[in-house]
Amino acid sequence: MTEYDYDLFVIGGGSGGLAAAKAAGDLGVKVAVADFVKPSPAGTTWGLGGTCVNVGCIPKKLMHIGALYRETQGDAHGLGWETKTAHSWEDMITKVNNYIKSLNWGAKTDLSGKKVKYYNSFATFVDAHTLELEDKKGKKDKVTAKNILIACGGRPKMFYEGAQECCISSDDIFWQKKSPGKTLVIGASYIALECAGFMAGFGFDVTVMVRSILLRGFDQDVAEMIGGYMEKHGVKLDRGKVPSKFEKTADGKTRVFVDGKEYGVYDTVLQAIGREGCAGWLNCEAAGVEYDKSDGKIVCKNETTNVPHIYAIGDVIKGLPELTPVAIQAGRYLIQRLFNNKPDKFMDYNDVATTVFTPIEFGTIGYNEDEAKKALGKDNVIVYHTSAKPLEWNLNHEREDEQGYMKIICDKTKGEKVIGFHIIGPNAGEIIQGIAVAMKVGFTKEHLDDCVGIHPTYAEAFTTITEVKEEGAAPPAMGGC
Repeated sequence: MTEYDYDLFVIGGGSGGLAAAKAAGDLGVKVAVADFVKPSPAGTTWGLGGTCVNVGCIPKKLMHIGALYRETQGDAHGLGWETKTAHSWEDMITKVNNYIKSLNWGAKTDLSGKKVKYYNSFATFVDAHTLELEDKKGKKDKVTAKNILIACGGRPKMFYEGAQECCISSDDIFWQKKSPGKTLVIGASYIALECAGFMAGFGFDVTVMVRSILLRGFDQDVAEMIGGYMEKHGVKLDRGKVPSKFEKTADGKTRVFVDGKEYGVYDTVLQAIGREGCAGWLNCEAAGVEYDKSDGKIVCKNETTNVPHIYAIGDVIKGLPELTPVAIQAGRYLIQRLFNNKPDKFMDYNDVATTVFTPIEFGTIGYNEDEAKKALGKDNVIVYHTSAKPLEWNLNHEREDEQGYMKIICDKTKGEKVIGFHIIGPNAGEIIQGIAVAMKVGFTKEHLDDCVGIHPTYAEAFTTITEVKEEGAAPPAMGGC
């Protein structure tokens, strides 16, 4: 029988790759992980842990929370607190980065404790069972593995003339020691709006250049409400525009052009126009692994590539949710199938909840309204919705015309089974996590009606919704919409 250096080799030390490697280590599998971060065009690099820990979920949520504090002070003023606002970007970045570095160290310690070999090297295929490892000094080595797991994730796209020289991305903003100043955000994805939201929350002059719609792929009623809320809270949205090129000014700022004409000069230009998988970096051709060269992503079935012993999880897979908990769950389940005699342990990619951490949070799971009507037929769909206002907002005169919103999408052919749930408001992420459990067991609108709410909470509003959303009717008014 062929002898291999490892039973499992994991390419990528992000959340999914680490979860799979540690799960395999717990089972006594001989396993190794290679992780190496190529610097962004702006020169930013980071440690073990992948996108989520270093340039995604963790720093984003911390900065989101920090930015909300100014609005929370306004709410507290209505309860008798005398408040003032003073924020240091530099101090925040130092403390957030130090926390991230502690997570990097913890990840290495976890691997060591589970007897997982860690290579701080860039891995590429030599053949279907052999990998070349190159460290930061250019030293190369080769290892072999019976099974290989691709968990290399993705990186931000950088388009338009001068972008790599003049712009930053989400790979950079969370490690940028200097405050962003006057900022242009290009794109209207969740990353774009989240970053724009927290920068505006810290008091910076922020404009978002929107090519077409906000939050493509999400419920558009809710997306427009979020846009209205953000405009009311200091974010300028400039729609129907795309940049044509960027140039550096003599004093280090960035001059932006639209249709060849000068659009403006900014201290920071952040591009957030999508991400692409890193499969194209791995010399997959040498192993026979097929991937889409247009976006660097691999088409898999049950995490298995076209080569039976080579697998993939996380953001490098085409057409599946790009979410950290999804990669973690998929990785753990794959290990159970491969090494723990549990052949039926498969990841369910349906009805996965997520939250967009814009200044007003957006929790969502299941179909959006347009998707549901297209999939089931509009006559088979009934939509309930309501506006609601958190108690503490009622004492803040600056929030007189602001509300949150909830939308419940049901399948009339199945006893009004809930097939989509969308909520914007404080702590929407915490709320939607509970709804996700109910979705997994197939709850109905009647179950919501029978549920007794907790008073006074914002979330109790979804237990008393009776208003049916009429075809073509505008959602209930919310500040800024």
